[in-house]
Amino acid sequence: MGRKALLTLAIFCVWTLSAAAAEEEGNDPGLMMNFYKDTCPQAEDIIREQVRLLYKRHKNTAFSWLRNIFHDCAVQSCDASLLLDSTRRELSEKETDRSFGLRNFRYIETIKEALERECPGVVSCADILVLSARDGIEAVGGPHIPLKTGRRDGRKSRAELLEEYLPDHNESISVVLDKFKAIGVDTPGLVALLGAHSVGRTHCVKLVHRLYPEVDPSLNPDHVPHMLHKCPDSIPDPKAVQYVRNDRGTPMKLDNNYYRNILDNKGLLLVDHQLAYDKRTRPYVKKMAKDEDYFFKEFSRAIQVLSENNPLTGSKGEIRKQCNVANKLH
Repeated sequence: MGRKALLTLAIFCVWTLSAAAAEEEGNDPGLMMNFYKDTCPQAEDIIREQVRLLYKRHKNTAFSWLRNIFHDCAVQSCDASLLLDSTRRELSEKETDRSFGLRNFRYIETIKEALERECPGVVSCADILVLSARDGIEAVGGPHIPLKTGRRDGRKSRAELLEEYLPDHNESISVVLDKFKAIGVDTPGLVALLGAHSVGRTHCVKLVHRLYPEVDPSLNPDHVPHMLHKCPDSIPDPKAVQYVRNDRGTPMKLDNNYYRNILDNKGLLLVDHQLAYDKRTRPYVKKMAKDEDYFFKEFSRAIQVLSENNPLTGSKGEIRKQCNVANKLH
């Protein structure tokens, strides 16, 4: 075969491989806005309505949706692995100590059932988890955050990876910054995400070390009596669900009051205190304390980044029939 023929053959092979790659890529558009516009046009409206109805009956569901997106999307992939139940062989993420206090998973099933009635086998639990967080944020007065969809569901829980990926409230601010940086969330984004502590509550088991055997001197002394009243025991009973509201002023509203509180030494967790006083984060805390629009802008951006962490798309993963159980492989 002559040189010209070989060159022609090589060009043809490169073109063929490129076309095949493009075709394969075309089958996986990745995440996109309004992913379900053709396959389930009412999907986002159904989720929004279900979140509204559930919030009307159970106010704390909004806080659950918000915690879900942190606990799922920060651990390697935003793929609803958090929602899976334990099996005989494997402990689930949601049943580990690191997930203490997470609840209301049954209401995710309520949303899934409503979607299955409209569009069976189309909408992933991962997208339900993300969109319910978005709508829950709005329900408690936060900003509307445009989020992409098109995620598919993972088939296994990742309990063994929680310590590696999920930031802990007792870790140093440096470790927390590094863990979020690894998934693309920068310093102002982290400061904004922790503003979620503006709503909901903190269980006593997570803060008694700041009260017993001695009160942490960095706590505002005016705030301590309330904490001691709510957490009277140094070893609280988890089943008693003893807790302190994160923000006594506006406990049901996502706002920038959190930043004013932590600057006044009223943060409940060690990470709250560190956030207010570390030189890398304090400037952003002060800015968000003064400017709620800035807080909302950075919060929205950080949620978008978090929600797009390493999703399963295209032919990866699956669309679960029930959010707490992976489909059986045939």
